[in-house]
Amino acid sequence: MTGTVVTRFAPSPTGFLHIGGARTALFNWLYAKHTGGRMLLRIEDTDRARSTEEAVKAIIDGLTWLGLDWDGEPVSQYARASRHREIAEQLLAAGRAYRCYASQQELDEMRAKAFREGRTRLYDGSWRDRSQSEAPPGVKPVIRLKAPLEGETAIDDRVQGRVVWKNENLDDFVLLRSDGSPTYNLSVVLDDHDMGVTHVIRGVDHLTNAARQSQIYRALGWPEPVLAHIPLIHGPDGAKLSKRHGALGVEAYRDMGYLPAAMRNYLVRLGWSHGDREMFSTDEMISLFDLDGIGKSPARFDFAKLESLNGHYIRVSEDAALLAALESLLPHLPAEAQVPDELDGATRARLLAAMPGLKERAKTLVELWDGARFIVARRPLALDDKARKLLSGDGRARLAAVKPLLAGLPEWTAGALEESIKKLAEKEGIGLGKVAQPLRAALTGRAVSPGIFDVLAVLGREESLARIADQMAA
Repeated sequence: MTGTVVTRFAPSPTGFLHIGGARTALFNWLYAKHTGGRMLLRIEDTDRARSTEEAVKAIIDGLTWLGLDWDGEPVSQYARASRHREIAEQLLAAGRAYRCYASQQELDEMRAKAFREGRTRLYDGSWRDRSQSEAPPGVKPVIRLKAPLEGETAIDDRVQGRVVWKNENLDDFVLLRSDGSPTYNLSVVLDDHDMGVTHVIRGVDHLTNAARQSQIYRALGWPEPVLAHIPLIHGPDGAKLSKRHGALGVEAYRDMGYLPAAMRNYLVRLGWSHGDREMFSTDEMISLFDLDGIGKSPARFDFAKLESLNGHYIRVSEDAALLAALESLLPHLPAEAQVPDELDGATRARLLAAMPGLKERAKTLVELWDGARFIVARRPLALDDKARKLLSGDGRARLAAVKPLLAGLPEWTAGALEESIKKLAEKEGIGLGKVAQPLRAALTGRAVSPGIFDVLAVLGREESLARIADQMAA
C-alpha cells in the first residue's frame, strides 16, 4: 500500500475513555506522526440506547488531556447510516448478499442444532438461494452477506501474523437488520473505506471481526487496509484489566495527579518496545515508533511503575509548567484537599518559589499539592498528631528562643536563615533537628515538609513569625 498513511481511532461513546482505548489512540497517533500521515477520529455511536453526548465529551476531553490530536472533525458513524444501507442494497443487487426471513424461533433451533453437532456455523443458510416468492407475509427480512462456503479467509496481520479461518466455519452474517439499521462490521468497513483509512490499529479483541470485515471488502472489490491487532492490557495479576484493578478511565488518572507526558510514556511501553529502553520523550516516541515493535503478549499494568515514572517527570518538569499543571488539577480535587477558591498572584509566587523543594518529594500532582498546602493554609494552622507532639514538651520553648533571632535577621533568605538557626543550635548545644522540627510543625502543621529553610523563605518573614506566634500562644 502506497501513499499517505491514514489511521483512525474509533471509540464507542458508551462511557469514559478506557485506558486500553487511550493506548490504542496513542499507537494510532504515533504511527500517523511517525509516517507523516494523518489520524482521524470516528465516534462509533450506532448503539443509540447506550451512546451519550456526555461520553463523547469525556472521550474528546481525555484525548485532549493526553495531548493526542486528530485531523479534521470527528465523524459520527450514526450520521452515515444511509450510506451503510446503500451499500448493503448494492451487495444485494450484485448477488453478493440476500434477504433472510428466518424467524427468531428458527434461528434459535439452528443454533441449538449447531451446538449439539459441535459446529461454529450457527446459521444454516436456508434462505441463501430461496426465491423471494417464498417469503412469509408481513415479515421484514435481514440482509446477509453471501459468504464463500469453501476455502479459507486469511489476513496478514502486522502483529499477530497470518491468521486463517476456514470458510465452512463462518456464517452468512447479517449486514442490515430487519429495522434497516446496519451492523457493526458493515459500518466499520464502509467508514474505513470512505475515510481513506490505510492502517487499522486496534485491540486484539477485534481480531474475530477481521474475517467478516475482510469478506465484505472482497465482496465489494475494495482494497483492504493494513491490520495490526495489538495485545490487551492485563492487571498485575495477569487477568484482563478491570475495575477491580483500580482506575480505568483516563480522567481518573488525571484526577490522581499523573502528568500527560508520563502517561504517554507509560502507555507506549504497554505492548511496544525499543530494546530495553523505558523512557522516551514524545519526539523520541514519534521518531522510533513502528508496528514491528509491538509484541503479541498481553501487557501488564503496574501502578507502582507508573507512579515512579510520573515522579521522574515531575522532578524534571520546569517549575512554571508544573504550577500550570497543578492549577489545572485543583478543580478536580475532593473537598478534603482544601483547595482555595482561587490562587492569587502572591500565592502563585510562593508556590513557584517552593516548587524546587516540593517536586523532589512528590510522585503525583496530588502529592505535590499535599506538600504545598502549608502555603495556602489559614492561620491558626491545624496541627496533625505528629506536629502536635513535636510542639509538646520543650517544643514551644524552642520557638520562643528562635523567634527573636528570626525577627532580627537583616536578610531573609534560605542561606541566611540556615546559618543563623545552626548557630542557635550550636549555642544551645543541641542538634539542628531539635530546633528545625518544632519550627516545621509551627509553620506547616506537619512533621514532614520541604526543607525548613526553604519553607521559611517561601512563607516570608511576616507570615513565618505570625505562625510561630500562633503556636507559642496555643
